[in-house]
Amino acid sequence: MNMDELNDLDLSNIGVWPWPVKAMLVLLLCIAVGVAWYFLDTKEQYINLDRVEKKELDLRKSFEEKQAKAANLEKYKQQLDEMRESFGAMLRQLPDKTEVAELLVDVSQMGLASGLEFELFQPQGEIPKEFYAELPIKLRVVGDYHEFGKFVSGLAGLPRIVTIHDINIHAQPANRGSTDPNKKGELIMEATAKTYRYLDEEG
Repeated sequence: MNMDELNDLDLSNIGVWPWPVKAMLVLLLCIAVGVAWYFLDTKEQYINLDRVEKKELDLRKSFEEKQAKAANLEKYKQQLDEMRESFGAMLRQLPDKTEVAELLVDVSQMGLASGLEFELFQPQGEIPKEFYAELPIKLRVVGDYHEFGKFVSGLAGLPRIVTIHDINIHAQPANRGSTDPNKKGELIMEATAKTYRYLDEEG
């Protein structure tokens, strides 16, 4: 079939067209319907399918995370109980108001037992924090490194929490000797010892 024959086709009488032309027309119509169907309906369904698949992945991930938490719930509860127990033990190491004076005596006696001579032992005012208060004590003692170490180690061994801050060790000035003849020419340690009080004691 040539171009002249195609030009002679009568659009009002498709039934008499040659069968190759009819087949081509049917094929083109099928392609046109398929393309229209895709853009008008199927494409939107693919987009919705992609959206639903992504949502499924998110839900699956969320489910797996929640399942893992649920599986470890007893372990988390046990850890929480251990943390509460540990926190309670630490709180018991904080002196209440009635024990502060006794603790100050313990710190002083620990220094003397370590062989130190106190030049300054000056408790400062309380410094309130979030749920506890700091009780700093200014210290200046005379001794040697071994005695300083014994003193600090002894403080760490007290049943109540005592920490040492702002340590400064220097030699005694030549014109200023200790009142203890055995301490002549030894070192001076200046520091701040801190203990802590749980504020809940005041209600």
